[in-house]
Formats: sequence, C-alpha cells, structure tokens
Amino acid sequence: MKDGLEAAAAVVAAAAAADPRAGFGRTVQERMAHRLMLNVPSRGNPKVEQLIERINAAEHAVIFPLAMHAICRDGQEVRAMAINEVSLLRQTHQTAKLKILIDGKTRLEELACDGALVCTPAGSTAYNLSAHGSIIPIGAQVLGLTPISAFRPRRWRGALLPHTARVTFEVLEPDKRPVSAVADNVEVRRVARVHVAEDRSQPLVMLFDAGRSLEERVLTEQFAV
Repeated sequence: MKDGLEAAAAVVAAAAAADPRAGFGRTVQERMAHRLMLNVPSRGNPKVEQLIERINAAEHAVIFPLAMHAICRDGQEVRAMAINEVSLLRQTHQTAKLKILIDGKTRLEELACDGALVCTPAGSTAYNLSAHGSIIPIGAQVLGLTPISAFRPRRWRGALLPHTARVTFEVLEPDKRPVSAVADNVEVRRVARVHVAEDRSQPLVMLFDAGRSLEERVLTEQFAV
C-alpha cells in the first residue's frame, strides 16, 4: 500500500473528481473525509487523522477551467483543458503574428509578439503575471488576455474579458512563423487557429487550509513588492 498520506491524497482527489457539483463547503469536505476513512486505515495513523482534521476545517474555492480547441496546419484538431492558461508561443526565432477575435469579431488585426495567452483568475498569478498581465480576483467573472513580449502594437497591454467571451487566435504567415499552443501542460505544434473559452460544465473544487485560501493568496500577491 502507498504511504498513508500519499494514499489519503489520492482518495481526496478521487472524491473531488467524482462529484464536484453535489454541494460545496462542509458537505463536500465531509464527503471527502468519509471516503478517506473508508479507503485508508486511519486508526493509529496520525498523518491520516491530521489530514481529516484539515479537510474538515478547510476553506474551499470553485474554479472553472479553460477549454482549448486547436486546429493544426495539417487539419488535425486537438482539444484540451487548462486550469491556469492557454498560451500561444512562437516556435522559431521568427516573431509570431496573430490575429485576435473576440466572440467572432476582430479586435486586433495583427499582433507581432513572442506569443499571447488567455488565463483564468486562478492562473492570473502564474505565467500571466510574469508576462505583466493583470491579477484577477478569484470571484471575478473575468478572463485575462495578455500579450507576451509584444513588438507591434508596442503599447497594447492586453484586455480583461467577460468570462463568457470566446477568444480566437488566427496565426498569420504560419509557414514562415510557426506557432504552438499550450493548455497548461498539453502542447500542440504548428497551429493555424485556436479557440479558447471557459468551460462552466467542469467546475473544480479546491480546498485550502484556514486562512490560506486561494482568494487570500491572490489578494496578497497584488501587494507584493
């Protein structure tokens, strides 16, 4: 059998994945603790008992991932989910050139850059922050659209979009300037077009120790110096 704490973590993850929408807060926490006790021997195991106590006292956050639909130059289509961000990145020394559409309407005819990304509030403190994007409060129903090392237009710093927005990237001059698309850890090479939208059908429940919620972490990051 796995180490008690490792096995306990696996059971907790399985419990959250099995039914993330069947109620939040104490109900979900109690369900997780119950499954944990059923699947991992807890009597006399202080690590497991401590984890159960932490689950019962935890604060929760519900986040919604991004759905990426990438269409490659050869016609192949790839779909993937991302909790943090979907990013487009140049594959060679050549600057990428992207056309950006929001809900089917062209908003930027040409962005010359190293890349661009769409992030969730949870992912706004990850790659997005390194690219000088805005930090987004967890409760905000907003997505971040951020350029990565923009060359033209130089002064464009990105946009904050309603969470219902559907973002489309079209790769310009794809033969000369190939671009890859990455949904967290899933990479697709030589894309021609990429659609990104929030997927509300896949809510994810995350638990945090009391006083260390995701919301608190995002707020603290905004005052980091």
